[in-house]
Amino acid sequence: MRESSLLSSKGITNTNMEERKTIYLCLAHMSEEGWEQKYVKEAFDTNWVVPMGPNVNAFEQDLQNFVNHHTDGSELDRKVVCLSAGTAAVHLALIGCGVKAGDEVLVQSFTFCASSHPITYLGAKPVFVGSEKETWNMDPVLLEQAILDRKEKTGRYPKAIVPVALYGMPYRIDEICAIADKYGIPVVEDAAEGMGSRFNGQVLGTFGKFGVLSFNGNKMITTSGGGALICRDAKEANDMMWYATQARDAYPYYQHSAIGYNYRMSNICAGIGRGQMTVLNDHIAHHKHVQALYKELLKEVPGVHLHDQPNDKKFDANFWLCAATLDPEVKIIGQENAYKEVIKTAVGGAAGVIHAVDSATTDCQPNDNIEALRVYMLSKKIEARPVWKPMHKQPVYEGSPVYTNGVEEDIFKKGFCLPAGPWVTDEDVQYIVDTIKEAILK
Repeated sequence: MRESSLLSSKGITNTNMEERKTIYLCLAHMSEEGWEQKYVKEAFDTNWVVPMGPNVNAFEQDLQNFVNHHTDGSELDRKVVCLSAGTAAVHLALIGCGVKAGDEVLVQSFTFCASSHPITYLGAKPVFVGSEKETWNMDPVLLEQAILDRKEKTGRYPKAIVPVALYGMPYRIDEICAIADKYGIPVVEDAAEGMGSRFNGQVLGTFGKFGVLSFNGNKMITTSGGGALICRDAKEANDMMWYATQARDAYPYYQHSAIGYNYRMSNICAGIGRGQMTVLNDHIAHHKHVQALYKELLKEVPGVHLHDQPNDKKFDANFWLCAATLDPEVKIIGQENAYKEVIKTAVGGAAGVIHAVDSATTDCQPNDNIEALRVYMLSKKIEARPVWKPMHKQPVYEGSPVYTNGVEEDIFKKGFCLPAGPWVTDEDVQYIVDTIKEAILK
């Protein structure tokens, strides 16, 4: 773990600001024992530098051991297929649900684009479902309304339902699964942000027909890139592995009876994943600890409201990112200059900006005080991020059906994310909260 940052109460000034390292949302953190390097070296030493091999097999087994374990000691029997990305896992899960061109798929609007883009890869049509206030995830009431309305309008039920564990928060699994069962629609759980989150003691991703995990560089654990698909049984896992390896049939020559994809995880990346599994539980505990610190330190900051899980013992979030909202009337230093400049470096610490724009404003954006807070925090070397912009408000999905009560749009305008990763120290959290207080105009 990195050296603890100094508290603002200990005299942080502009002169020593350059000495402070930027506090990022969630940086990758390797095991102290160096297991990742060990397994990667073994891959190189044995020339297993392909998208298959001992590390892939062992990582899948490690994941199976983790996701199948219930807190009451009971065990499931789900199978795991490691893939090149969480997006690939969503794509294959939809194929496994029989989604084809022209079909409709119900998907949570309040999410990252990887939840919905694979629907369009298949020529299918996303139908967006809004959120409820407590979890910020798919609203079961709106879900059932959408199912019945699409049946009336199209004569068919949607082919799949894709709820999302936003920022690691479990969705209302029992209610959504009951609705899915009622209408015979399979559930694809997007637990890309919910690795290690549980509902009633059971790991997210094991409730639906398929579950999706992500090991991107800023997730709970990382393989540099990569993801995994949780399947109900060995046959489904074998079918998905077939699609992930170009759908080659078992002839002594190359023959293909279906369109496949080059989606298998690299043995190198899987070696990183094997090492990361040794720190997964520590990472989950750390994120929960950071959430608790924010909760204590922000409780008396007027106008700032930390997003927390429902007061229900069934919910056990990993708090991948700690999210909060800022009341619209709260004024922030520099607010008058919000949206004066377009982004030229990075968005959310994920990647450089590729597609330049002429204006920083759109018809749907966070409130000026949220943008001002992001800029102020960045000036103090703290990465803060707006929450996801609802998919139904994205230009690429203009005109798509949406069933909403406006909850996710309201949260987008006033929501933001704070650092929570394993490199974030208690002192960092104090400094972050002090900086928020400092940014608020009295």
